[in-house]
Amino acid sequence: MSRNLSLKVAFVLVAAASLTSRSAPAADPPPFDLTAWTPPQLRSVGDDPFGKLVKYGHALMVNTANQIGPTAADPAKRYSGNNLTCQNCHLKAGTQPYAMPLTGVWGQFPQYRGREGEIGTLEERINGCMERSMNGRVLPLDGLEMKAFLAYTKWLSNGIPDGAKLVGAGTINIKEPDRAADLGNGAKVYADTCAVCHGKDGLGQHAATGSGYQFPPIAGPDSYNNGAGMTRVLTSAAFLRHNMPLGTTFDTPVLSDADAYDVAAYVNSLDRPAKANLENDFPIKMQKPVDAPYGPYVDDFPAEQHKYGPFGPIRAKLRELAAARK
Repeated sequence: MSRNLSLKVAFVLVAAASLTSRSAPAADPPPFDLTAWTPPQLRSVGDDPFGKLVKYGHALMVNTANQIGPTAADPAKRYSGNNLTCQNCHLKAGTQPYAMPLTGVWGQFPQYRGREGEIGTLEERINGCMERSMNGRVLPLDGLEMKAFLAYTKWLSNGIPDGAKLVGAGTINIKEPDRAADLGNGAKVYADTCAVCHGKDGLGQHAATGSGYQFPPIAGPDSYNNGAGMTRVLTSAAFLRHNMPLGTTFDTPVLSDADAYDVAAYVNSLDRPAKANLENDFPIKMQKPVDAPYGPYVDDFPAEQHKYGPFGPIRAKLRELAAARK
């Protein structure tokens, strides 16, 4: 075969392979089991520029109040409006499965989020926590703190394929009772199980030294505001069922589904800071979660039912509205 003919054949084969690869459907990302994953150890991190960012990101996760809280040494760094720490929700510095872990999160962004009604970045997600769970203000996108949070999240996600379907991410849904939450039972569960750590009034127990808490407040002026995800009873119940009391894991729950549902509602009936402009959340109202405790809503159910249930009738109405719009 002549050299020119060989080159022509080669070009045809390359073109065919390229066309095949472009037309082949993309395979679904493989699942990745965080429950069987051993997170990296902080002691393995070096002192190079990236390592220093990772270590600062870890400090921000576990010592948020003293690093960037209301009484931080540098007034310019007082981004958080309360004295909670990030790991009050993202347990074990963001590594505990089904406790809203950060492991693998790096490869999940950008992602669509209904609360904003658009594709969002990881930076925007972090700042959402700052404004809601931390009741504070946004971090500058080019600031050291944002870079540290990103570096820490990237480091925690090393070895986890981007876009993987993460087993152990977020929380596990409860088996939702077909009724409104029972605040009376929730108060009893709280008194019997939760008050020993969080206090009878939900105001937490302060740390022995510095700012912050040994056990965080779940109500009152130093808690998360009413725009945080934890003010949704189903979100809160899923977290409590599989992670509380502290030391509980998803495979050894202490609370029943019904008790988690009721105590979550009780906690969210308590006073907490208010976030302005919540009416702008979920611009596509059909995408608003059934347990979002604030309006406006696309349906006619009262805010009380959206806050405490029962949620079945709301879902049925949303299905009816969706069908009517087709």
